[in-house]
Amino acid sequence: MSRSRSGISPVVATVILVAIAIVIAIAVAFWATGLVGIFTRFEKLEIVSAYQDSTNPNTIIVRVRNTGSSPTSITEVVLNGVKVKEVDTPDTCVLDVGSTLLVTIETSWLQGGLTYEVLLKSSGGKQYPTAVLAHTTTEGAQPGVPEINSATCNPPEGGLGGGGGSGQTTTQTTT
Repeated sequence: MSRSRSGISPVVATVILVAIAIVIAIAVAFWATGLVGIFTRFEKLEIVSAYQDSTNPNTIIVRVRNTGSSPTSITEVVLNGVKVKEVDTPDTCVLDVGSTLLVTIETSWLQGGLTYEVLLKSSGGKQYPTAVLAHTTTEGAQPGVPEINSATCNPPEGGLGGGGGSGQTTTQTTT
C-alpha cells in the first residue's frame, strides 16, 4: 500500500501559521495604539508669567501656554474670587497644542504691595491659579477687591512662544 502523500510538510505549515499570527498581532497593536492615542489626550495649561503691566498699572497680564496634547480654551477668568470674564463663544481664548496666549485683565485700580490671585478656568473643567504682586498703586486704590473693567485674550506680539490660538481679540466687559 503505497500512498502518495501530497500536501505541505508540518514545518512549512508551522512557519505559515507563525507568520499569520505575527501579522495579526502587528495589526492589533497598530489598532490599539490608535485607540489609546484618541482616549489619552489631555489638556495642561502652564502659566509662564503673571505680572502688573508697568506701562498701564491698572492691568494684569498672564501669559499661558498649552503644554498638553489636546487643544483647549479659557472659559473664565477670576480675580480674588470675583469672576472677571466668562467666554460665551467657543472660538474665544483658544489655545492650540503648544500655543501661547496673553490674558489681559483691566481693573479700575490696583494697590501696590498687595498680592492678587488670578484663576484661569479651562473648557476641560480644570483650574489654573497664579498670584500677581502689584508693585505700583494706581490712582483711586482702596482696600478690597478691585473693580474689573474687562479681560482680553491676544496672541503674544512678535509670535513669541508659538501661535496664539484663533488670533482673535475678544473683549468682554463685566456687568
